Amino acid sequence: MSNTVTLTTPISALIANKRRVSALKGLGMVTVGDALTYYPFRVTEPVPLRAIREAKVGMPMAFAAVVRFARVIPMGGRRGFRLEAVVDDAAFAASRQVPASSCRLVFFSHKKQYMDWMGGRLHEGADVVLAGTPTEFNGQLQFTHPEVLTVMPQGANVFSNPASGSIHAGELSLGGIPNRANAQPNMQNGVSAAAGVSVSSPQQTQSAQAANALRFDASTAYEALRHVCRPRPVYHATSRISTEHIHESIVAMLDALRASGEAALRKRVNADNGSVAEDGGLSESDGGNNDIGNNTAAVADANNAVDNKANALALRAAIDDVLPEDVIESKHLMHRADAFAAIHDPQSTKAFYAALATLRYEEAFISQISVLQEREDARKAETFECADSGLRDRFIASLPFSLTKGQQDVIGTICEDMGRSYPMQRLLQGEVGSGKTVVALAAMLQAVGSGNQAVLVAPTQVLAEQHFETISGMVAKIAENESSTIPVTLLTGGMKLAARRRALATAASGEPGIIIATHAAFSKMFQAPNLALVVIDEQHRFGVEQREILRAKGEKTPHLLVMTATPIPRTAAMTWFGDLDISWLTELPGGRKPIRTFIVPEADGNMMAQMFVHIRRRIDAGERAYVVCPRIDADEADAEVVAAAGGKAGGVSASGSSSGRGRRKSSTAGMGSDDIESGFVEVDDFDDENDDGTPREPKPPLHAVDEIAQRLSSLPQFAGIKFATLTGRDDDETKRKVMADFESGKTPILVATTVIEVGVDVPQASCITIFDADRYGLSQLHQLRGRVGRGGTDSWAFLVSRAEPGSIAEQRLKVIEGSLDGAEIAQADLELRGAGDVLGDAQSGGKSGLKLLRVVKDAKIIADARERAEALLKRDPTLADQPQLAGAVLDFTRGGESEILSN
Repeated sequence: MSNTVTLTTPISALIANKRRVSALKGLGMVTVGDALTYYPFRVTEPVPLRAIREAKVGMPMAFAAVVRFARVIPMGGRRGFRLEAVVDDAAFAASRQVPASSCRLVFFSHKKQYMDWMGGRLHEGADVVLAGTPTEFNGQLQFTHPEVLTVMPQGANVFSNPASGSIHAGELSLGGIPNRANAQPNMQNGVSAAAGVSVSSPQQTQSAQAANALRFDASTAYEALRHVCRPRPVYHATSRISTEHIHESIVAMLDALRASGEAALRKRVNADNGSVAEDGGLSESDGGNNDIGNNTAAVADANNAVDNKANALALRAAIDDVLPEDVIESKHLMHRADAFAAIHDPQSTKAFYAALATLRYEEAFISQISVLQEREDARKAETFECADSGLRDRFIASLPFSLTKGQQDVIGTICEDMGRSYPMQRLLQGEVGSGKTVVALAAMLQAVGSGNQAVLVAPTQVLAEQHFETISGMVAKIAENESSTIPVTLLTGGMKLAARRRALATAASGEPGIIIATHAAFSKMFQAPNLALVVIDEQHRFGVEQREILRAKGEKTPHLLVMTATPIPRTAAMTWFGDLDISWLTELPGGRKPIRTFIVPEADGNMMAQMFVHIRRRIDAGERAYVVCPRIDADEADAEVVAAAGGKAGGVSASGSSSGRGRRKSSTAGMGSDDIESGFVEVDDFDDENDDGTPREPKPPLHAVDEIAQRLSSLPQFAGIKFATLTGRDDDETKRKVMADFESGKTPILVATTVIEVGVDVPQASCITIFDADRYGLSQLHQLRGRVGRGGTDSWAFLVSRAEPGSIAEQRLKVIEGSLDGAEIAQADLELRGAGDVLGDAQSGGKSGLKLLRVVKDAKIIADARERAEALLKRDPTLADQPQLAGAVLDFTRGGESEILSN
């Protein structure tokens, strides 16, 4: 191994075990820095000391013992071997004033090499320290795969601290064990070697005593007990690598960094006086005991303190701090190196949580620096100044209804933004039906009225066509009193070649006009030289990279307006959309009635029947009903149809009745980008364990569109009613037909996937029934609920659930049953689930771009970090005086920011 190890050193250069390297890579760990930022999600409580007589089945414990018998046995017809050992704790039990006893140890493995290695450690007469959870087998106490540390014979009976002369669990739990770097020679054949990591320092002494120590994990039982009793970090693991092996690997990397840092520090030692340069480091005079005299206990304590200090300095030499010194001091934060050591190899739970606070604040500070720089950089770009609001004003005057005060205010703000010399970057968040489309059209007409082009990008062809029809109709009313028409062009991936070429030619001409597009706007063929405004609808379906592609289509940087109906709490919006100015539309247009929401337990047959009767009555009254299911076909695996954000699934399919089918695409794999499902199922997998950590019973299969359509059509309540279905496997013609039949009432009940979440606007729809509602996120349920009540009639939402009483899923449903406020619902969703779902992350619950920062709970941290970040950038815009911080921000921008801001 090279003497120099840094955060950029590849893990493969340190770990010889290729399978371990591959498993770590599967978790995103390629470099040492990746490993140190793979944080544990919790820490265990310290392991208590108990003699074998004091053992309680199922309760973790640690003790010292002597091996009396050991053997390796082939497992007969089964592959592998079994190692059995018997140990007794006579000396340790005597120190605790309890009778001695014995117990069995058992290990299983199909690798003979491992069993020989472990058998060598557990040879007869070996002094060991063990930690594990006892079970009972054939009436005898047994430990299966306990942690084993071997102890030098000279220190086997040293169970106490030399300074105190006594030992107890509290001391072991709370006192810091000698740093692993200091005990490095002892660990070479033990824990570190098991990880397959080369951690030998070239500066290790070659004395006979050190060479002898290499055969053992600890010099005394006390030292080993302190090690096994410490709190343990717990990591998200996989079937390829356990949390214990992740921990071993990361701690060994810390050891390697310490060794490298120690080597660097020693180069700065002044050979004349044995001191260290003023910037800190190892001092050979630190180990002296001039003021201590011959007090052996005091010497031991002093030497241990010196060792810990030296190890901390060595690690600091290898890991630079990122945050500015004034921030660290004012916030009382740890050095970054100390925080990494405390979170991955904590000496106490207090140290673990202190490290967690430091690293969490670091993430907040780096993220805020990044988004503030992004915002400032955008303001330096040249753009189109769109100051002519005449066409926009004539459009507003032509509307058959009055704008809400919220719409007027937002339009006024956008008008002001677009008249500036730098690009507008604005996020418009509004409830379903709050009138965002009218606001967007007003902005686009301001761009067109100023002699430029505007493009509106929708995530699906259905939504793009709906926008095209709506906007064309509105623009036509203006054109009645205008000398010339305003061109509105549709561009989608599903268009015929000739039509697409005409649309692309219109855009490339640069003539003032509005373009409505899907993902086809991101293709290289699409060019709009006078593009002054880009409007992104349902922005959480698009990433930062796609935004940037559109902004490069014109001769100048266009203004940007991104819209979403997905409710996002204000604290979350300030965090994740820090590069955008934010506007909210909270007032609904007049005539909209509140949607009444009910939770319907699927097991309650009487309530289900009443719901179906109610739906039939609304159908007979000339209204429409949606039924939403999470899967397409009953025989498909959930994972195949429950798509991640931005994944390919969904779209529209149809049948004229429950028995008929339209033309189907063979599979979702070959879909174009226009077929991306507008709504993906946020299946709830975050509470698959009980409170005690044991697995829950498997959840029942998700309901499918085909299954529910057949089931409902056979009910007497729906006799004579035709059903349509919407999924992601039909061609464009079938999509149009099913929507037309649903709107006309020919098929008044539509059984669909979450494709109807956006882009489906049927004023006659008054009822929506959502099966498996307990498996969705609240924000998505709120979006789906917004599909009804758009025509001013009374409306109902039925959440059919199989949630267990008292579960978090039931709590979520109660939130949406009792509230129509999107921001309130999103806040509750974040608190109950995590940032990922609400913000469109691919995984359910808590897997957003940042690793430690929590959007809701850490709102005050984020606000503080933003304030300090603004102050820093004001005095040092380029971070010239903060090179480490600048590097961390660059890493964040390349990696996490693109995910965060796109979500």
